[in-house]
Amino acid sequence: MKNLFTIGEMAKLHNITMKTLRYYDEIGLLQPIHTDLVNGYRYYSTEQFEQLNTIQYLKRLGFSLKDIKSHLDHRDIDGFLHLLEKQKELTEQKIKELEQVNSRFQNRIRDIQSARNITELGIVKLLHMEERKAVRLMGKIGSEPEMEVSLRQLENMANMNSSIFIGGVGLTVSVNQIRADRFDEYNSIFILIEEEIQSPLVTSFAEGTYASIYFRGDHKDSSPYYSILLRFIEENSLNILGDSMERMIIDHYISRDQDDFLTEIQIPVNP
Repeated sequence: MKNLFTIGEMAKLHNITMKTLRYYDEIGLLQPIHTDLVNGYRYYSTEQFEQLNTIQYLKRLGFSLKDIKSHLDHRDIDGFLHLLEKQKELTEQKIKELEQVNSRFQNRIRDIQSARNITELGIVKLLHMEERKAVRLMGKIGSEPEMEVSLRQLENMANMNSSIFIGGVGLTVSVNQIRADRFDEYNSIFILIEEEIQSPLVTSFAEGTYASIYFRGDHKDSSPYYSILLRFIEENSLNILGDSMERMIIDHYISRDQDDFLTEIQIPVNP
């Protein structure tokens, strides 16, 4: 029939699946315009080509099918402008989020590249660190499973997802535990953050001087390096100001080779 098309023909012409067209029909978004009374076949017409093009265009812009249907049912300039403005705001928010993700990737790339160039392992250095924002969950952590559970709890309580904290996870040992030479139990887990997060768990690690040491290994290998740090602190008449920060920069998720593993411990100090 002239200017009438079966669902298969319509799908082929517009590079869309028949399943999608059937769904559009089901929700009342785009329904066949003609039904053959003899065989019951339903047909689309050329008059509906532009309607389908509009649906596909708005979908590519990110509009929901619900919003598209609402627009097509109540077509007017003000409504369409409102729809575009709403989607523009959502797009700008997505761009902002992607820029933040890109910044985190750049920082992580820099961290790993710098870590590969570290040759002075097991040597204490004094570093001046700027204030660092973090979300932090207090609680006893004495094993790898406890750390993983605590991390999931922190992530959920702070309403974060893994893309936010790539490479930013760390543990702390309390100042009292450090002074008692007990390094096998952590008192909190933290995630360094690079953007504003609304959470009561947000805190900061103060700007100041930190005694720092790098070593090959993971958290279970850290005890001897705490001893080296404490010896350095004592020999240089420094005072421990607070909990340590222990962060694994290269772990088994990055490399299978344990010789690549790299962890840093920092202890805040002053003369």
